[in-house]
Parts: sequence; C-alpha cells; structure tokens
Amino acid sequence: MGLRSEINRDVITAIPDEFKKPSIGPIEIWPPVVLAPMAGVTNAPFRKLCRKFGAGLYVSEMITARGLLEGHSKTERLSGFAEGETPRSIQLYGTEPKSIAAATAMLVGEGRVDHIDMNFGCPMPKVTRRGGGAALPLKPKLFESIVSSVVKAAGSVPVTVKFRKGTDEDHLTYFEAGLIAESVGASALALHARTAEQLYSGQADWDAIARLKETIVSIPVFGNGDIWEPWDALRMMRSTGCDGVVVGRGCLGRPWLFGQLASVFGSDPSSGGSEPDNPPLLGGVADTMIQHAQMLVDWTGPHGIRDFRKHTSWYLKGYQTGPAARRSLQMVEDMDNLKELLSDLLSTIGADREFDPSALRLPRSHRNGPKPVVLPAGWLDDPSDLTPLHIEAEALVSGG
Repeated sequence: MGLRSEINRDVITAIPDEFKKPSIGPIEIWPPVVLAPMAGVTNAPFRKLCRKFGAGLYVSEMITARGLLEGHSKTERLSGFAEGETPRSIQLYGTEPKSIAAATAMLVGEGRVDHIDMNFGCPMPKVTRRGGGAALPLKPKLFESIVSSVVKAAGSVPVTVKFRKGTDEDHLTYFEAGLIAESVGASALALHARTAEQLYSGQADWDAIARLKETIVSIPVFGNGDIWEPWDALRMMRSTGCDGVVVGRGCLGRPWLFGQLASVFGSDPSSGGSEPDNPPLLGGVADTMIQHAQMLVDWTGPHGIRDFRKHTSWYLKGYQTGPAARRSLQMVEDMDNLKELLSDLLSTIGADREFDPSALRLPRSHRNGPKPVVLPAGWLDDPSDLTPLHIEAEALVSGG
C-alpha cells in the first residue's frame, strides 16, 4: 500500500462499473477530474504540465468579459492555449449579461473554445464588493439573466457554472443557483463546498455536495474542496454521489496528483483502478520544477521566472530541505540560477530524499479565513433586482 493519510486508510481503488463517465455537453471526461481555475496558476504552461501526468478537464484561470472585448493585452495572453491543447476550456467572469454574452459570442465565433465555465464562487473582496463572484447568486434574477445569456450565446459549446454554498451560513444560495443554472441550459455544475466567508479555512462541507446532487438530476454535479490525495476523490464521490471532482490547491506543487488520480480511477469506468505511485523523490521534483519554469519562460518571456517563484515553496512542501534553500528559490532570478540552486540543494541533502507522509494534507497557497464578505451597499435589499452594478464592476484584470 502506498502513502495515504489515516482518513483514507480503508479507501479502495475504483471498482469496475462503479462510476460512470460524466459528459459536459459533447465532452466526455475520464478520469472524472477537473483542474480548478486558479488565478496566477492555471495558465497554459501549468495546464500542459498537469495534463502530462493524467487526463481530465483543465480550465484556464479567470478571464474577464470586458478584458476580452477591449483587447486587454494580459487578458489576451491568459486566454491563450498551448499548441494542441484540447479541450480548450476558459473560465469567464462577468457581472452583467450584455458584455459576458458578447465575450462568449466572440470566443465561440472565432472558434477559440470548446467549453466555457462561469465564475460565481470567487470570495475575494475586490470581486464581491463589485457584485461579482460569490456575491452574484444573492441576486437570483440577475444570476439567471447572466447564465442564460451565456448559454444562448455559446450555442453548441457547453457552459458550466461554478459556485460556493453561499456568502455565509445565513445566506446559502447553492440550491437555488443550481436549479436556475440547470433550468436555463447549463451542462454541469461545480460546488466548492465552503461559503465565501470561510474563504479557504475549515473543512469543506461534502454533505452540501450530496444535497445538491440529490436535487440536480439532469446534468452532472462536480464536488470541490479538500481533495489532497487521490483517495479523497473516491471518498467524495462515494459519500456524495457526485459525478466527478474539482481539484484546486491540492495540486499546487504536485502536478503528479493527476497521475495518481488516473491510477485510482483506472483507464475507463469498466477497468477498475490501481495503486498509485508514491510522490516522487526530491530529484524528480527538481526535474519537474525545471520543466515547469522553462515552460513559463517560453510562454511569457524572461519574466516568467518571477511567476514561478511562488511555485517553489509548494513543490518543496513535504521535503525536508531547510528554510535557507526555500528562501533562495523564492528569489530565483533566471533559469540558470534555478538550475544552480536546485543542483546545490540535491548535492547537499540528496536527490533520493523522500516525501514526508505527514505532509500529505498540508494546505498549499490560500489558507486564510474566515472573514466577513464585502458586498456592495444595499446588495441584500432586493434579491429580485435585475440591475447590475455599473459596467466598471467588470474592469478587473483577468486572472484576478
């Protein structure tokens, strides 16, 4: 038996015919795993790297409708795909129906996408205070108008909707949001089973995923939250009945998690799963870090190495490397510097350094919260109000 935490001690690999292959419109997904859109992370190089380890659906970071329509240079870059990338999935953000429908029509008309995901789960204050992200489902009529406009503009391209339980425990919106999205033609739903107030703290409420799945019967429901090990995906699907999982922070610094997920699910729903490989030795991690960094530099130019700095601590989490090495890597200057620092690290502590099993469930990236949600003034006064905020509410740079 490979590495696994106590919570997953008795979980077995997938049983033949236990799960069905979910479809998002014409797109069949196996294993039933989706990469969560993450700002500053799920760009084309990271998606390409993850796909090398295992199949699934890999979605871009958040792209703003206004940024696309206005030809914003960063938005254009972030909405690009690697050569041969398929299916091409974009997460689209908007706060009113007209511009997001126009952006959808542009993407579809130019043949740039195979799948559009809509962001109604972002809890960040700079988004919610403008009536976007997790704040928008509090206005169900406006939410319906926006989702409906995108579904219509997308035509045959499937549209999915991702949201949280609500803004807080007193304002749970996921049931109504799910039913609305289903009724206007969304192809699938994804629930991050936390409130916006929780941010990334505490445990995800998998029971909420089960309740949503019991309610939504005509389209797939994907669960998101606390998928740290491949076994978590099996446990979530068995305990909630959901059709697949969305993986976010658990894959940061661990793109091989998608290979482990492919193992436990098997090559198809009828084959059954197998024991996944253990995390790589430190030497293998270093090789992947160099590959990832080079892909970023090739994609964005020399400054891509700065984008890679935040990844270094995620890659090394669980390996006893010492704080000095971590600090040096977080200030890496270029590819030669990265290779030199990693070579020094391996020569000092050994390329055969193993992953510490106690780190399997250590959070990566965000772990802040809870924190009250910032909403626009009067946002809760009239839930039936269809009026979006001023168009400047969408003037956010893509990627968060």
